[in-house]
Amino acid sequence: MPTRKLMPDVIKKQELSCLPATATVRDAALLMAERRIAAVLVTEGRTLKGIVTERDITVRVVSAGLDPQTTPLSAVMTADPDTLEPSAAALAAMELMERHHYRHLPVTVDGEVVGMVSIRDLFAVVRAHLEDEIRDREAFIFGSGYSAEAAV
Repeated sequence: MPTRKLMPDVIKKQELSCLPATATVRDAALLMAERRIAAVLVTEGRTLKGIVTERDITVRVVSAGLDPQTTPLSAVMTADPDTLEPSAAALAAMELMERHHYRHLPVTVDGEVVGMVSIRDLFAVVRAHLEDEIRDREAFIFGSGYSAEAAV
């Protein structure tokens, strides 16, 4: 697989979903529902402070009996999450996510958020690569430039 970088090969145009640490869990849940996403970046300006995911809301809020309307994101976010730079290889993101069981990984430049990659984004890249490989192999095996007579 050719080296594909997080930006622009995996993440193309992306609207960041960010909230301040003082926002409530309900604010995050509403934003996730509105944008049909599973994670929100917690920022101060453009500086990444943390990340809150659907899983965080389930485990750290709902199952813990906290009130989503009053619980600030700072109380339940994963602070200072791992990040990668835009020039990082998609494979590096996949390996990091697999090793730590993440489904979302912020992309930053000098601590400032520029994107977020999801396991779904990476799956799409791998799928496209596999489809290209299959097409190339089929063209080689069944294409016009290949025949049993040419091999003899």
